[in-house]
Amino acid sequence: MSKEIRLNAFDMNCVGHQSPGLWAHPRDQSWRYKDLSYWTELAQLLERGKFDGLFIADVLGTYDVYQGSADAAIRQAAQVPVNDPVLLVSAMAHVTQHLGFGLTCSLSYEHPYPFARRMSTLDHLTQGRIGWNIVTSYLDSAARNVGLPTQASHDDRYALAEEYLEVCYKLWEGSWEDDAVVRDTQRRVFTEPAKVHPIGHAGKFFNVPGIHLCEPSPQRTPVLYQAGASKRGKDFAAQHAECIFIAAPSKFILKNFVTDIRARAESFGRNPAEILIFNLHTVITGRTHDEARAKHADYRSYASDEGALALMSGWTGIDLSKYGLDDPLTHVDSNAVQSAVEALSTADPNRVWTVREIAQWGGIGGLGPLSVGSAEEIADDLQAWVEETGVDGFNLAYALTHESFTDFVDLVVPLLQARGVYKTDYAPGTLREKLQGGSARLTAPHPGATYRVANTTAAPN
Repeated sequence: MSKEIRLNAFDMNCVGHQSPGLWAHPRDQSWRYKDLSYWTELAQLLERGKFDGLFIADVLGTYDVYQGSADAAIRQAAQVPVNDPVLLVSAMAHVTQHLGFGLTCSLSYEHPYPFARRMSTLDHLTQGRIGWNIVTSYLDSAARNVGLPTQASHDDRYALAEEYLEVCYKLWEGSWEDDAVVRDTQRRVFTEPAKVHPIGHAGKFFNVPGIHLCEPSPQRTPVLYQAGASKRGKDFAAQHAECIFIAAPSKFILKNFVTDIRARAESFGRNPAEILIFNLHTVITGRTHDEARAKHADYRSYASDEGALALMSGWTGIDLSKYGLDDPLTHVDSNAVQSAVEALSTADPNRVWTVREIAQWGGIGGLGPLSVGSAEEIADDLQAWVEETGVDGFNLAYALTHESFTDFVDLVVPLLQARGVYKTDYAPGTLREKLQGGSARLTAPHPGATYRVANTTAAPN
């Protein structure tokens, strides 16, 4: 039986996410990002298409590497203006029953104690449909705006991330026993104090002595997403992530990544099959091949090279304005998104990217691949990516919103379902249960499960 394809929609609480310049297209709706109805309509559309989740990106800071200024990003709306993603979820959860929500929240600039409460609150309000994309941030502009001279080094950010997760695991898994909340009106006891435990954490970066502020939520720990693809990032993901997001521009890179991450997971004692890997992918489709190609040409006429280079410069940490348009990009050590540099400089064994090609590539869909064709061609292509690389599914970016998602739901989803490679209905339960089956909570050998507190004393009569 063919492998089931998993799908997230990829969006951001901003105007220009992965396709800079297309906000100017007359049918694009991304300018409505600040209206709640934009998000509730999107959530209902995705649930109609049986998407596993909506993966919401975020960034703190502006893309100011290109030309040493944020002007290009501001002018082209390249991920600025950008609003907080967390505040969107409650409304979208209210109008859906199954759709999951993967939130990007940086751990570099917020203490884990209030953050853990925020995630538990969302897990309660969504009835267990929340996930957390663990990021450490990559823009120096973000560090400066919270009072730091620069961001920490790449590996130092992951050292902090390890302890950050330890604190969160202790709060989510180890503070409240499952039966701590008794709601005993006769004894006038809502929670048994003996079943709520201070975590007593004293570490290098954080000191958190007290209890978690929230009673146990359906999943306790949200589903853990991770998007780092450097060597250090892959080790971190192999230990902690349940879903991994990569932006591999070629099957060559993606297959190597999938093989590598599954081997790393096994070396850490985890079942590699329990880690779902999603690749960034953008789809432009139509009822026929010619209609899709015409749509692509129309979209391409609105793409902004300036906006694309502003984004690419931020992702790689390389000011691409210092190079000629036909200069090749070779590997450069960077403190930004190291995986972006590695992917672009080694995407294919015989290809060297020029700056001009990078701008054109990033104009629609960012770092990931772009598929253009009829619904049949798109279905064939996505199946080929899964079969040839071992990837589990895709984070689908849009060219136009909501048009790109509507086209996919109306045209491609029914074909994938007819071929038996895409679900026709949701599994019951929380987001973790829908994705993995089994328990709503982390289970061994995941490291977070080791912090799970056992039930102790029985409640008094």
